Amino acid sequence: MRESCIYAMLRTIKGLSRVFYRFDIDWVHQPPADPWRHLRLVAFLNHTSLYEPLFVGGFPNEFIRRIAFMGLMPVADKATRRPLMGFFFRMVAKNVVAVTRKNDRTWNQVLATMQPDTMVIIMPEGRMMRANGLDKSGRPMTVRGGIADIVRSIPEGRMLMTYSAGLHHVQIPGQRIPKLFKTLRMRLESMDIADYRNRLMDQYGPVGFKKALIRDLENRRDRYCFGLEPASAPVYATSLG
Repeated sequence: MRESCIYAMLRTIKGLSRVFYRFDIDWVHQPPADPWRHLRLVAFLNHTSLYEPLFVGGFPNEFIRRIAFMGLMPVADKATRRPLMGFFFRMVAKNVVAVTRKNDRTWNQVLATMQPDTMVIIMPEGRMMRANGLDKSGRPMTVRGGIADIVRSIPEGRMLMTYSAGLHHVQIPGQRIPKLFKTLRMRLESMDIADYRNRLMDQYGPVGFKKALIRDLENRRDRYCFGLEPASAPVYATSLG
């Protein structure tokens, strides 16, 4: 019952977002024949706004259904405590775990909730970018190490990297009313989790794995989120549905 309600809500958001926004969502490399199968991890880079669920308007219903029926999403505990938005954030995936920004029991609960068919959706930076390009405390937006724990924990399957161009042109943190009729831009990349993990492990070893993964994700973010169409890599347009 809960999963069906979540799916209906996400489909509603998709419908509304396609009425009020345009989408520019493409692949940075040629994707697999069926890029929505075997997804175990979705990493959303460049977290800039609470209105990022609008991006579901550019994704196929198959992907949205996986979020509703198989999704596991860690969400900041302060977001889940908001009077109205808190209810929404508790309903964005099948399993929503409220976490602090510390490596504590809340993060252990995320890892313990993972099942063989779970699709984890995570924002690796762990906080939002403000209008000045920094986080709320005035620090640079860096990737947190929690995603390394997840990559270690998933034996096989695919990881979908989503590179957002940002939503400050729609809503900056602190603004109440979003702007309509804007274009939402994102680039996608599909990677085999085992190949990605093994490559970093072989090169940097278990001790250096987490730092290497953080550095790699930050490089990918800086390349695709802040450029979107780098001259060194073709962009493959595809209809996402």
